[in-house]
Amino acid sequence: MSRVFHRHLTSTYPTAVAGDGPYLIDASGKRYLDASGGAAVSCLGHSDTQVQQAIAEQVSKMAYAHSSFFTSEPMEALADFLVERAPEGIASVYFVSGGSEAVEAALKMARQYFLEIGQPERTQVIARRQSYHGNTLGALATGGNAWRRQPFEPLLSETTHVSPCYAYRGKQAGESDIAYGERLAQELEQTIAQLGAERVMAFVAEPVVGATLGAVTAVPGYFQRVREICDRHGILLILDEVMCGMGRTGSLFACEQEGISPDIVTIAKGLGGGYQPIGATLASQRIRDAIAEGSGFFQHGHTYIGHATACAGALAVQRSIEDRGLLERVRHQGEGLQRRLLERFGDHPQVGDVRGRGLFLGLELVADRETQAPFPAERRLNARIKSAAMSQGLMCYPAGGTLDGRRGDHVLLAPPYIVEDRHLDEIVDKLEAAIDTALVECLAGGA
Repeated sequence: MSRVFHRHLTSTYPTAVAGDGPYLIDASGKRYLDASGGAAVSCLGHSDTQVQQAIAEQVSKMAYAHSSFFTSEPMEALADFLVERAPEGIASVYFVSGGSEAVEAALKMARQYFLEIGQPERTQVIARRQSYHGNTLGALATGGNAWRRQPFEPLLSETTHVSPCYAYRGKQAGESDIAYGERLAQELEQTIAQLGAERVMAFVAEPVVGATLGAVTAVPGYFQRVREICDRHGILLILDEVMCGMGRTGSLFACEQEGISPDIVTIAKGLGGGYQPIGATLASQRIRDAIAEGSGFFQHGHTYIGHATACAGALAVQRSIEDRGLLERVRHQGEGLQRRLLERFGDHPQVGDVRGRGLFLGLELVADRETQAPFPAERRLNARIKSAAMSQGLMCYPAGGTLDGRRGDHVLLAPPYIVEDRHLDEIVDKLEAAIDTALVECLAGGA
């Protein structure tokens, strides 16, 4: 019996021993094409020599220095790199070890900002249903993933959730994208009015919703309306780009394609590409200035923030993406993968929607395309797909609860930016085989 406290204590996992480009290799020698980047993490695959060398060089000089005593060259250089390419107004970077920590820091930063400017009554956070913002208690409370929240509800702080921008299920018959986006904007306005605008601290959203909905993009203009509403009421806009950012959708920051700038943006996953644990919270100049000119001290911190080796690895990842023109490759290969998915699954009786942007794509599975009815949750379709895909030598990211935290199934794809056309063909072939295998079991009525 393994002494590791695994995620699933009754499961047996293959042992990963090596990486080769977009593949992971287990102890038996079996190769798995990583079509999900783990959880949208491994943007450069699993054997990038440039990143490996940067990490080794940093460790050989200095692995770690506590940030309450020192800054470091890799931390300063990575911050400069990110701010120079960040959305307009972003001026400062707070480094952490992952996405949940980044969201947690963003919430505390927003709260302290309002304390510093003399608005302590602003304590309310608005987020969206069917969102996912992390697993620490503050991040979990903010997220709208009902399944993840349910066991810990008594421990969670109060957050108000509004509708996601989820056109496949949210748009009414005959409703245009513009009208749908405006209806959601009005829901946000009404929610702010009910809470009292003077009490609302922040609105938190993923520009492209990842784990809980499966690569759902917003309708055009939605985020511009959200930005306008937040500005009018003095509310901070926090964009969670932990999964969809750092090039995943074809631009370094996903919000670039929405034509807006946030007050705070969180990143992780593709920031370090899995080579070292790292995340970051990026803040606007006015937030930095308010804290710098007020108390002068952000009342927050973790032991490993600004870890020198992690920053060196992340900087190598980001320079590699830029120097090799991989953002353009994400756009091109993303179009190629989406085209293949539509050709293979566009008329599939159990695939209701193919969606996403760049190399961040999703398929939603349904029992009936006409009614959009989901499969019964107890059939565990998403788990069956994952198991069948692993048997095929394919890593994908299926999840359940797409509709409401319990019902609904989708598959998320987020392969490394280095995938070639042959990899795209392999992804679609193996995914089709896995879905068909899982559907045979589900349609047969097995529990």
